[in-house]
Amino acid sequence: MAHGVAKLQHGPDNFNALLAAMGTPAPQLLGWATILVELVGGAAVLAGAFMPVVCLSMATILLVAMFTVHLQYGFSSVKLQAITPSGAKFGPPGYEVDLTYLASMVAILIGGPGPFALDTYLGSRRAEVRAGKAGK
Repeated sequence: MAHGVAKLQHGPDNFNALLAAMGTPAPQLLGWATILVELVGGAAVLAGAFMPVVCLSMATILLVAMFTVHLQYGFSSVKLQAITPSGAKFGPPGYEVDLTYLASMVAILIGGPGPFALDTYLGSRRAEVRAGKAGK
């Protein structure tokens, strides 16, 4: 969610322009789709809702970002370039964080959303409804 919020705060047109400069087809459409997936997907992960769809959508964005932007900068997400009087200066991040997010999504999909997740609640409600219909 934080990445979607950051794109909104810095202006969606800036992100769309970045996509256009990279040669992305339909940068306006894909820019807004990315922002929405990050915002809605992040909220859905927090709620534990619709995990298979959400994880697939967010994994797609992560893989595109990893292969088009981060891969060229190597693995490490922290690239300390210099220590100056004003503080540390960092270079562009590598693909380490992308892999961490992907691993987290795989873990959620394999392990399930958990006992307090919306998907768990909705699944138990569906089971109750099915059981009620079967008993009649």
